[in-house]
Amino acid sequence: MAQFFQAKPNKSKQLSAKLSLSVTQLDHLGAGIAQHQGKIVFIPGVLPGETATVQFVEQKKSYAKAKLISIESASANRIKPHCPHYQQCGGCDLQHMDTNAQRDHKQTALVDLISKLSSAKAIDADIVADPIVGEAWHYRRRARLATLFDKNTQRLQLGFRAGNSNKIVSIQQCPVLSESLSALITPLAANLNQLKAKASLGHVELTQADNGNFAVLRVTKVLPASDIRWLTGFAEKHQLNLLLQNDAGQLTQLFPLLPTGDEAIALPYYHLAQEAVRCSFTPGNFVQVNGAINQAMVDQAIEWLDPQPGERILDLFCGVGNFSLPLALKAAEVIGVEGVPEMVQQAKQNAVDNQLDNATFYHADLSADLSTQTWLGKIDKLLLDPARAGAFESLQWLQKMQPKKVVYVSCNPASLARDSSVLLASGYRIAQVGLVDMFPQTHHIEAMVLFELNI
Repeated sequence: MAQFFQAKPNKSKQLSAKLSLSVTQLDHLGAGIAQHQGKIVFIPGVLPGETATVQFVEQKKSYAKAKLISIESASANRIKPHCPHYQQCGGCDLQHMDTNAQRDHKQTALVDLISKLSSAKAIDADIVADPIVGEAWHYRRRARLATLFDKNTQRLQLGFRAGNSNKIVSIQQCPVLSESLSALITPLAANLNQLKAKASLGHVELTQADNGNFAVLRVTKVLPASDIRWLTGFAEKHQLNLLLQNDAGQLTQLFPLLPTGDEAIALPYYHLAQEAVRCSFTPGNFVQVNGAINQAMVDQAIEWLDPQPGERILDLFCGVGNFSLPLALKAAEVIGVEGVPEMVQQAKQNAVDNQLDNATFYHADLSADLSTQTWLGKIDKLLLDPARAGAFESLQWLQKMQPKKVVYVSCNPASLARDSSVLLASGYRIAQVGLVDMFPQTHHIEAMVLFELNI
């Protein structure tokens, strides 16, 4: 008799009966925490103090994950989400929570994580800085919109990805995107759907800079002349700096038209240090998405480092000079190091454009062996602004650098807490710690910590 394989049901992901649970707190990812039969239960979309009807979607030995069915008893901090795409788009997952309550939660979660995951003792209230906060809406100066061509309808969707999915949620507006960029979404989607080669379009990156709005359209093949004319007309109508990017990453400027023989594209830029520094960047390179918060963050980093003439300051993961250039205004010698070659070149050009000859920049893989790097040596102060993975490898060279002060800017409190242990074990103490609310309406926690060497 033939036997056929039959998959066994995955009990860990079977839906349970509906349960009523009381939520006690949020985790650092914004999910509610409840208890059920000795297990911790994580429930997205609920708030502390609420009672909710939920259903398990995954069960493990010590914890479970559940989905929200309904709120039985609502928290005073619950508000009506502002965005019509909430719970469809995967972006803003805390819109159901009052903005001030969001910030209180993030500050508490940050301090708790550093205390628990690092070797730090409990963080004293007197070293917790006031959070850096700004506008709760229309704060993003940059966004990447995904595209999806539907062969059945012959329509191109433009929007954001759904949570934990590759599905594209078509959007007409985005209330956390700057108003001028949000207003572009609907006419841009209509314009792209008029193109003959719309099936070959990739993502669209929108950026609001101090010198205008920019759009970079990813294309997988050369567009016909009629499509180029159509796009150029749209860009002219909306006074939009429009560029195409091919599969090799090369950029071509469509509008405004470049002078004959000139192939250099117009770069977006933003200002820092009360307009004293202009920081240019290539579309596609990393810049902080919240301009106002970035400015306040740079100001606080400079205040905490307190650069003095004659000091040698090292800025690791320096990007295009976001911190390095304003630091160089203080007459200190600033050395910036970055792992992306193109950003190093742009940082060098930014130093030239700002007439800052005391800022030098180097390319290096900051997760590799740095022992042969000419810039590595004794410094007075150190600034770190790594990606989510943190700066663990770079901190292994602390004994060679011996900075008196370290300012660590982090977009991941878990890696920050881990790296804090390295600094604390090397003789540093936490002098200041504070929230940087770069992404209101989301669970994302950015932070800044000042470490000082115990003498």
